[in-house]
Order: sequence, then structure tokens, then C-alpha cells
Amino acid sequence: MTIAGALTSDLVQIPFAYSSIGRRQLRCPKYFVSPVMRDDSKIAASKKEKEGISERSDLRSEPARIGYPRKTSDLRFDRLQLSDDEVDCEYKRAFGRYIAREAILDEEFWTAAWLRAESHWEDKQGSRHVDTFKRQFAEQEFSAIKRRCTQQLAEKSTCIIVVKKDEPNMKRTVLSSIVGTLDINIRHLLCGETFPGERTKVPVPCTMFGRKDQPIYGYVANLSVVKYARRKGIASNMLLLAVDAAKSHGVNEVFVHVHTNNMAAQKLYEKLGFKMVEKAMPQSLEEDKFLMCLKTA
Repeated sequence: MTIAGALTSDLVQIPFAYSSIGRRQLRCPKYFVSPVMRDDSKIAASKKEKEGISERSDLRSEPARIGYPRKTSDLRFDRLQLSDDEVDCEYKRAFGRYIAREAILDEEFWTAAWLRAESHWEDKQGSRHVDTFKRQFAEQEFSAIKRRCTQQLAEKSTCIIVVKKDEPNMKRTVLSSIVGTLDINIRHLLCGETFPGERTKVPVPCTMFGRKDQPIYGYVANLSVVKYARRKGIASNMLLLAVDAAKSHGVNEVFVHVHTNNMAAQKLYEKLGFKMVEKAMPQSLEEDKFLMCLKTA
């Protein structure tokens, strides 16, 4: 039986809106970087004739260094991926050799956070102390994901991941199985807003009422896909699942921000039916990112 145990650090950068994380410098606990693990494809190749396992380049893990804090609590970095039969979640979408679904395990939340850190710092690989900053980013995002997904109060948040489907005679770790992630958030517009983040003067009477009285909308954030698994429908299928999740909450509009120079992301969203929010255009250009919207009803 082959066990795949590496998470690639080679990500495709899809710089959509990221979760808000404080900009001030923090003192970090001591960190270490795990050694490079063996490529499971090499192990599988040696057993190919004996076990009849075909080599599939799009499902192979690639060796990488995975950073994590020395004092992290009960995270098990050698934990095996849950089988398809073991996963019982509300949102799931199978396509090709992958499954898009909710993240369930803490190790899945951590891997999602690490993918986002890699994507966020991809263009800054030559920067000094980049590994430290990535680990700090991942640590903060890991805590933020768990907080958003467990404290379902006025807003609801779901972390969606894409995992590789089960294969005969092969077991993978959680770290090596996840190839994509995003968040779908269900929020309320602020009083006076017609789109998220609109700069508007809030009438005094509005401050007397809670946000639950305002219309709800879906908001997609933190979309990241592993580079070796791109162009396989991973981003689009995550987005389709996110839209389905939003519709189940009665949402009629799903929004996303995309950087003005990210033409690939804009084309992806347009292909799925998202359109530019014209009313937000002046503010969007000032902030160097477009607001796009998909009508679900």
C-alpha cells in the first residue's frame, strides 16, 4: 500500500479577496520546517507491475516543505485522508478524479490555511524571511478559519476544499490530498448598502436595528488551487458548490472581488455567470479590484 505524504508548495496564484488579517508585526513562537518527504509517485512506480497501479501524473503529490509551529496542539500531520464513505457533510460535489466538499478535520483546515499562505506569498519568494511570514500567515488563517466556521452567529462561513478521490491500494495523508480551497460566507448587507462594502452614510435610525433585518448575500474569498492540479476544473467546481451552498441559505446574489489585472480570474467568473457590478466600478477602480456578482434567482 502506498502512502502519499507531501503537500506541494507550487501553487497557482489566484489573488481574490483574502480574509482580513492584522498588518502589525507579531512575535511568533519558534517554528520549524519539516524535511522534504518522498514523492509518492516514485514509490508507486516501483510497485506498479506488482499491484497493477497505473501512474497518473495529475494525481501525484510533489515533494515540498511544510511549515508548522512546534507547539501546535492535536494536529496530526501524518493523518490519513478520510475515505469517501467516511465523509458525511452537507455540501459535496464529485467531478473527475476529485471531490469538492466542506472541510471537516482540523488537519484539513490547516492545509487550507497553508495553501492560502503559499498563494499569498508566491510572488515574494525571494523576500527575506518569507518562510517565517508564510508560517505566521498560515497560523493566523488557521485560527480564523476555525473561528469563522464554528461561531455561526450573524454570519455563516463554510471552508470548501477539493480532495483527490479514493484509489485502490493507495492511502494519502490529508496534507497530500487537498488541491484547492475557498470560503463561502453568508452575510447581511449593512443598512443603506446596495452591494458589499459600499461607501454610504448610514441613517441614524439604521443603527437601532440589527444586521439580521438586512438582505443576505453570499461572498466568495480565499480561492487557491495547487499549481500542478490547475486547468482541471477545480476552481470552477468549488465555485459551483459554493453557489449551491449559498442558495441553500436563500441567497439571491453571490459576490466576489477580483484584482483588476487578474484577467484569468475575471474570465473564470464570467464563464460561470458573474458580471461586473457597474455601480461599484468607481470605488472598485480606486481599490484596484473589481466587484463581480452572480444572480442565483
